[in-house]
Amino acid sequence: MTDSSSQPVFYSQDVPRSPGVYVYRNSAGEVIYVGKARNLRSRMSSYFRPSGALRSDPRRRALIHSIASYEIFPVATESEALLLEEQFIKQYKPRYNVELRDDKRFLLVCVDPAEPFPRLRLVRIRRDDNRLYFGPYPQATALREAVQFLSVHYRLRTCKVLTPNPETHRHCLEEVIRGCLCPCLGAVTPAEYGEQLDKALAVLRGESRPLLEELTEKMHSEVAVMNFEGAIRTRDVISCLKAMAEPTRRFINQTIARRNASSNPEGVAALQEALGLPSPPLFMECFDMSNISGSLAVGSMVCFRQGRPATAEYRRYRIRSEEAADDTAFMREVLQRRYGRLQREGGAFPDVVLVDGGESQLAVAVEVFASLGVTSVPLFGLAEKQELVIRPDVAEPLKLPREHAGLKLLQAIRDEAHRFANAYHRALRNRRITDSILNDIPGIGVKRRQQMLRTCGSVREIARMTPEQLAAAVPGIGKNTATRVIAHLQNALGEP
Repeated sequence: MTDSSSQPVFYSQDVPRSPGVYVYRNSAGEVIYVGKARNLRSRMSSYFRPSGALRSDPRRRALIHSIASYEIFPVATESEALLLEEQFIKQYKPRYNVELRDDKRFLLVCVDPAEPFPRLRLVRIRRDDNRLYFGPYPQATALREAVQFLSVHYRLRTCKVLTPNPETHRHCLEEVIRGCLCPCLGAVTPAEYGEQLDKALAVLRGESRPLLEELTEKMHSEVAVMNFEGAIRTRDVISCLKAMAEPTRRFINQTIARRNASSNPEGVAALQEALGLPSPPLFMECFDMSNISGSLAVGSMVCFRQGRPATAEYRRYRIRSEEAADDTAFMREVLQRRYGRLQREGGAFPDVVLVDGGESQLAVAVEVFASLGVTSVPLFGLAEKQELVIRPDVAEPLKLPREHAGLKLLQAIRDEAHRFANAYHRALRNRRITDSILNDIPGIGVKRRQQMLRTCGSVREIARMTPEQLAAAVPGIGKNTATRVIAHLQNALGEP
């Protein structure tokens, strides 16, 4: 699937029009992107059209320039493609995937047989805790609707208390609203409740045909008496149950084959010729800055070896100077820190340094290197709008053809620096938002906040807990405090 150039030839006739997962690698053999598609041929061809890179944003353009090989994994359904895509992303952590790289997983249905009156719960992590798990289910909306219907249809409890009793029933209207069996009032024995639960579990195990036939007959009856609104609701329930029951494979042993490593000699050679360099730029570093109105300003440095990313050598910087107010000032600080330290430690300087920006950013780089007494490193800027190469002491920018292999290499390292800087800035911004949410809770000090985060993992995990669970998990947190914390977080995060 590859040729001698830096990007693979896409043989569309070899790619089916079926659902599946596609995997892109760079020339070093690293998995850099995993995607799923309803139609593999149609989706993948969009990456290899001549206009693909020209019309793409920097992140997608960097991905396109980095693709050296691909492989496909056809599956039976789009749901299977979702599950396999999630597995590969969690396993290989491709740098260009962001949607599924966090701790979010597809939903499962969980039932705890140890409870006297178990309920159907939705969770994201399958634990070794003797509970029953069903799934995962890629279609979250359909699953939520189906689980809600099963709970109502079989009159199962939905209250979140561990052991329902008359005290917890005081303000509960579920018996009136949807006919709950009300185990809290002793209206049903555990055995009788268990019979209803078993019917719901049978549907989750795939034995849904009797229920679907019953609902289909009900829908036809509603149509016959012109109850069209009821028929539509029943039809939607049938669709959700069918989506939940759609068979999917677990792909337990599915792996991606390892590819041989390679470099990008064409891009390196083309860049050397275009820039008139005395030797091939085998070791390149590029810098970019990211901030919002000067706040949370950060810088990134990415490194390419032999024309390909060397991710282990990437560096990121928080701007320390309080006087720095714009990108040029941020650039000056980052370059001084990077190459000042490199000079003190006797490290090797790169063959080429590239800065993201125009004349002002390049002028800062020239100034910093002059202050360090380093004159042997070629410095360049890349202006993003017209992709012009800016050179020191040369008034006319260099405009390379769009398909020039050297320009593609410059774009790839610039776009990678841009992506890396934005990712760091986004992480800091999200952390500040999260910290501010916790800081706003009255009566919760620094140590208590740290203890909750250390025990529960994240603010969102705390928000999803019950007061009893939080009080039991964090020593010193009473039920009243836990209730107040969870209510505050759920309100701030917009979660039920």
